[in-house]
Amino acid sequence: MKLSELAAKIEGVFSGDGTINIHGVAGIREAGGGEISFIANPRYASEAALTQASAVIVSEDWNSDCPAVLIRVKNPDAAFAKAATLFYVPAPLPAIGVHPSAVVAQDVQLGDGVRIGPLCVVESGVKIGARTVLVANCYIGYRSEIGEDSLLYPQVSLREFVKIGKRAILHNGTVVGSDGFGYSVDGNGVRTKIQQIGTVEIGDDVEIGANTTIDRARFGKTRIGNGVKIDNLVQVAHNAVLGDHVVLVAQVAIAGSTTIGEKTIFAGQSGAAGHLKIGSGVIVGAGSGVTKDTPDGAYVMGMPAIPAAKMKRNHAGLMLLPKLKERLAALDLRVCKLEENKQP
Repeated sequence: MKLSELAAKIEGVFSGDGTINIHGVAGIREAGGGEISFIANPRYASEAALTQASAVIVSEDWNSDCPAVLIRVKNPDAAFAKAATLFYVPAPLPAIGVHPSAVVAQDVQLGDGVRIGPLCVVESGVKIGARTVLVANCYIGYRSEIGEDSLLYPQVSLREFVKIGKRAILHNGTVVGSDGFGYSVDGNGVRTKIQQIGTVEIGDDVEIGANTTIDRARFGKTRIGNGVKIDNLVQVAHNAVLGDHVVLVAQVAIAGSTTIGEKTIFAGQSGAAGHLKIGSGVIVGAGSGVTKDTPDGAYVMGMPAIPAAKMKRNHAGLMLLPKLKERLAALDLRVCKLEENKQP
């Protein structure tokens, strides 16, 4: 693809030779001739000065040295993502229809163009929307529903009565609708299982990472809103509610019956205790634990999580403790010497 053509497709303005052939994308350090890269953060300006890429996507206000042809755009990250799709060759999907090794109940409703790959099991009463793909080894439980244009990678399991919206992407090993962690405890500390008779309802345009689990409700619904993005190895417990466009990064854990407002972000290895109300537009820092209700727009860090500004001040004070300890020891020594030199 000519560089000038690529620039037009990503809505960028280039300066240099537009006739260069671009055949792929790569990172700024790894890129070579015929490849395009990008810089979204000015801290990598030194990398741009040494790159072997033929072209680099940069912001409109870029002013650092770079030997490659520059393509200026409003959002380099988004533009590079668009450029990458132009060179991406996806893995082949199963053929339209049902693979001979799949087990599909007679009353299953399949939309036009559905693809069900090898060794999938689709139970009675299931509805699968048009053009949805089950790649291989997927299990779709009794009377579950999947919207159109969805993609389920191998080993995805949906338990009974689960509902998945349109254009969902569920990566390998995702489990939706497993029992919530619910037990009654007697006076001797013996636990007896409480039946989890609810379900899970997931909105449109949701992506769920590999080996993530979303538990069914004890009763009612565990709900995941539209546009939610969930990373790998995340746990969402029973009766939790995630608003639209929430982001849960790797190894996040959300305890039962907690409600999270729209566009809230939980960074990696953070979590929330149960029965909380967390507002919209909240940011929870990596490794933090939310233990109480949190208002809209808050930025919290730490365990237990507190406002980030306070957490940073506390941490800065903590870093001063070794020096304060030394000063205190020196003052103690001076006081002892003064005491020794006191006249009787």
